[in-house]
Amino acid sequence: MAKVKAISKAKDFFNTAKEYWTTPPKGSYIPYKEVAALSGAGFGVNWVTLLAYAIALNASNFLVGASIGLKPMDLQIMLNVANLIGMPLGIFRGWYYDNHHLKGGKFLPFLRHTAVPTALISLIFVWLPYENWEYITKAIVVEIMYLLLNVFLCFYNESYTYFQQIISPDAQERATVMSISQVIYSLAPSITNLFIPLIAGLTWGLNNIWTYRIIYPIFTVIGLIFSIVFFRKVKERLILPKKNPEPVRMLDAIREVAKNKYYWIIQAAAWVVFLESGYGVVLGWSFVYGYGGQYQETLGLANTIIGNAGLWSMLAAPFVIKWMGKRNLLITANTINIFILIILYFVYENLVMICVLWYFNTFINTFWNIVQHNISADMRDYHQWKTGVRVDGLFGPLGMIGTFIGFFTGMFYPAVYEKMGLQEDYDILYNDAVRNNLFEVLIICSAIGALLNLIPFCFYDLTENKHKAYVSVLKIRAMFENHVLGVLEDGELTDAMELILEAKRLYGKEKTLVDKTELKAARKLPKKTEEEKEIRAQAIRKAKDEIHRIKEENLAIERAPIIMEDLNKFAGQAAQVKASQMLNDVALGEVHFYENAKQELRAARKLPKKTADEKAIRSDAIKCARVKKESASLFRKLGADNITPPDEAYKEALLNRSSNGFIDSLRTKQELRRYLKKESMYRRITKPYTDAQNYLEQKNYYTHYNELEARYHELVAVEQ
Repeated sequence: MAKVKAISKAKDFFNTAKEYWTTPPKGSYIPYKEVAALSGAGFGVNWVTLLAYAIALNASNFLVGASIGLKPMDLQIMLNVANLIGMPLGIFRGWYYDNHHLKGGKFLPFLRHTAVPTALISLIFVWLPYENWEYITKAIVVEIMYLLLNVFLCFYNESYTYFQQIISPDAQERATVMSISQVIYSLAPSITNLFIPLIAGLTWGLNNIWTYRIIYPIFTVIGLIFSIVFFRKVKERLILPKKNPEPVRMLDAIREVAKNKYYWIIQAAAWVVFLESGYGVVLGWSFVYGYGGQYQETLGLANTIIGNAGLWSMLAAPFVIKWMGKRNLLITANTINIFILIILYFVYENLVMICVLWYFNTFINTFWNIVQHNISADMRDYHQWKTGVRVDGLFGPLGMIGTFIGFFTGMFYPAVYEKMGLQEDYDILYNDAVRNNLFEVLIICSAIGALLNLIPFCFYDLTENKHKAYVSVLKIRAMFENHVLGVLEDGELTDAMELILEAKRLYGKEKTLVDKTELKAARKLPKKTEEEKEIRAQAIRKAKDEIHRIKEENLAIERAPIIMEDLNKFAGQAAQVKASQMLNDVALGEVHFYENAKQELRAARKLPKKTADEKAIRSDAIKCARVKKESASLFRKLGADNITPPDEAYKEALLNRSSNGFIDSLRTKQELRRYLKKESMYRRITKPYTDAQNYLEQKNYYTHYNELEARYHELVAVEQ
């Protein structure tokens, strides 16, 4: 019987895979073929960056530290210099992501174009003759090569991270797809974690540069081939109206990003993660330097077994995220990690116990690796819902605050290493007393860091259901705008109208209490005969289906107010007052000196705020007055004679200009940057007018609702 069921399940699996290989299941976006391609691409990324990531400017790094022989504090200073130089490059990357016009998507072109330079520079790096150079020469060359490598590696790595966040607009599908693909491509690090330490232990060792010259490049070349092949078979998915997006000026985007509370929560956690990372050297150093280094060749086996823990968390991640939610999962995982570190403090001298704890630590941390991409994607969708502007790369420049903080926090562990006796001679780690004292300090600091990393997420309240509501609103907005543009497709109309009609049906409805009485009764049914078992199974299925239906409807009831609030945002007393104000602002003309803006702001703050309508009217009035105040300030600064509208024809020419290679593209972007600076100043001066105009234009979009609903019902009638 068990064998028959197994065969039946296998057939069902293959039939399902065949059915959805090129066409995704209903309600989903990604066909199985693309999931497979994403997995292959993950293999490529892991192996292209394998050697590149082995080149790190920190004391725990076997290549630049133990092999090349650079001091911990010198490495940190070199890293700070690299980060300082990298800041303007990071700002450029963020701006370029959101403003480029390369063919193939927003991030995929960078994945396809930067893989080869990343791999090539990595290979050149390790084959330079460091053995024949003086210390200062080695340090300078390592710094220069590191800087050159990161020009391409950062594009490659960031593009891959951002790409995963827009592979699907559905958060749960995104989590599921990422988990499945990670299960498959996690074989890549599993293979390298097993074979590289094993081969290194039998040949030169992990602290010898010949390991990085001979063994690592094999995987780099294979990864490059995988990367080139599979990134041609995946695509991006963003919910945007079908019109050319306006160029995003960096400073304008940063002003908006700075208002995103979820961005600051994520950043606050990232700022303290350096402290939690200190314990990371315990496993590797215990195998390489503990017990006289006699277990070095078994590090690969240990890494493979430990890496297996990640497989189970990858498989479980979609279900755990659905059950607990991302926020609760992050808090729970970090709490468990704190306890693991406390236990590690007492057993770090036992190699077996280190491996056991590392196994559980890997299981827990893999959840974080999956969740972090999802919460970043959710945060960007929230930002698009809140501001109406899609920003991805330009979240990066504001993150330079973290880079600046890293200049100081990054000095912490190198100072600890040197204080504990670790200089350029890493052989001192063979001394048990020195190594163990260092381990104790690192573990204590890491436990404190894990606690600090947990705190920001206690304030993260962007639930999965809220995010689903925001994405629903984005679909509805795109429907209205695409309709006015004359490019609305039937599928988009159907998706958006179904969301609206469901929200209308459930708006104001009370949630249904989940009653498990029928399920409990079904489980108590007799199950002696095959007939009884079948009756019992059907009863359990029916009860579970009903519970699932109630839970899903309750979630839809929670989403309904967010959807209806957006749908009805142009109705009601507050909207009427705002529309009247917007009509007045439009009548004043595009360029107007709001000399009474300060008085208007003071008057707005004195408005009543007892009822919901009064609060909304007051809030709108304050926002409008603040915009006018900024406009008036810039008007005085420039003078009326210097306020001229930008040349739209010139901008169109820049946007549509064909580029003959990367350098020519940069020249065009530079011209566009100068233009956008001038345009931004004009926009800020005329913002009261354009805000009013946009509001009235959007209000007009929503007047087409009855027309769209009629078209939807016609489509439904035809299908039936």
